[in-house]
Amino acid sequence: MAKIDLIVHRAKLDERDVDIFVSKGTIVEVKDSVKHLDSEDAQIEEAYGLTVLPSLTDVHVHLREPGFEYKEDIESGLRTAAWGGFGNIMCMANTKPINDDDSVTALMLDKSREYWPNGPRLFPIGALTKKLKGEELAPMAELAKAGCAAFSNDGVPVKSTELFRRAMEYASDWDRVVIDHCEDPYLGVAAGVNEGAVSSRLGLPAQPDVAEALQVARDILMAEYLNLPIHLAHISCRKSVDLIRFAKARGVKVTAETAPHYLLLTEEYLEQDASEYDTNAKVNPPLRTEDDRQAMLDALNDGTVDCLATDHAPHAGYEKETEFDVAPCGISGLDTALSVTWQLVRDGALDKAAFLRGWTTAPCSIFNLPVNTFTPGDPADFFLFDEAEEWTVTAETLHSKGKNTPLLGETLKGRVKTHFIQGKKIV
Repeated sequence: MAKIDLIVHRAKLDERDVDIFVSKGTIVEVKDSVKHLDSEDAQIEEAYGLTVLPSLTDVHVHLREPGFEYKEDIESGLRTAAWGGFGNIMCMANTKPINDDDSVTALMLDKSREYWPNGPRLFPIGALTKKLKGEELAPMAELAKAGCAAFSNDGVPVKSTELFRRAMEYASDWDRVVIDHCEDPYLGVAAGVNEGAVSSRLGLPAQPDVAEALQVARDILMAEYLNLPIHLAHISCRKSVDLIRFAKARGVKVTAETAPHYLLLTEEYLEQDASEYDTNAKVNPPLRTEDDRQAMLDALNDGTVDCLATDHAPHAGYEKETEFDVAPCGISGLDTALSVTWQLVRDGALDKAAFLRGWTTAPCSIFNLPVNTFTPGDPADFFLFDEAEEWTVTAETLHSKGKNTPLLGETLKGRVKTHFIQGKKIV
């Protein structure tokens, strides 16, 4: 057996009390716990019965650096990720300058190594088109060589289907997947509220669910025609789920993510009373109906939706404290994602297997990222989690610079106590 340098003693894994043996950053063995553990050479981490979970992966995060460091920066974003249970983070390209140049990619990676040399790991997502304008392809070869793990035009839908086709083809040459923000570019773009009863009561311009589903259909047909993969970001409604389920049955190489807020919240969270709204619940795509929320849970449970992603979008307080149509879309989600999705598991709404697939194996498989399944040889990426600890969501309890969440004031259950990446304690 390899020389053991870390032993986690008396952790709860799948309802078993286990000891986890780590050597040189990888899992060596997981076995039933013993009462007394003696080791002269290895570091022993006493878990005291805390739950151990593999480090999570978030494939859709806005870290804001460079250019918008007042909202979030790489140091604060990765700190939030570490305390949120995330070991791999994929960050979007809508920075300033935009990540359509390998020098921007290099800056992101250099900053992550400077502040968090032992992880969480950062995987930049390169811009699909120059300046995200949808007019000309970004230099995808250079971006891939610099370390971009995927390509996306982020929140700016590519209007030209011809250009989108070329982007998918070129990305495949570099074994990269295109991530698409599915939104018809002419139908209630970035309205931040679902078209329905709530938008009518509040008198707000709105986006119907069909705006998302139309682009989902286009992407599915293109993926099927080209026989190339496509990944659909932050799916929010039943119409989209039905299209994805039908496509998967035909063998189309389509994968999809949804975000915790689409599993937990509905459009009613926008409405504080009959005439007031909460801009912290303004997100794109918008929060939908209860029927859509249930459809997302069902789709995640049955595998139609492959993975979870926070779409962490931090903003400064003053940016949200304004008129609805001026306020930016986005919810700060890295701090709360683990607690709210684990609560869904507790409540029986989300299968534990779907939780683990959605946060670990599926995203890592889609984007070729490291993953821990507690199998010998896996990276020793895991955290100890106190399932019972209650905490209130306040500006002070959030690690992120972004305090923009509709969950402010809510009491959640479950907190990360310590986190290891490749056997090294990062928090």
